[in-house]
Amino acid sequence: MTVFAILGGLLPIMYISGVGSEVMQRIVAPMIGGVVSSAILTLIVIPYVYLMVMKKD
Repeated sequence: MTVFAILGGLLPIMYISGVGSEVMQRIVAPMIGGVVSSAILTLIVIPYVYLMVMKKD
């Protein structure tokens, strides 16, 4: 839910075209990538690694 709220606020900045929009797009692009990658890490990668470690024991 937090990821969608952040993306909902940042994605419109990628599509605006006004004064200062180029600067804001360069700031927002890495933020979107970071939010998406951290969500994938938290929801998919860490639980999978945990299951593999617990299965080994």
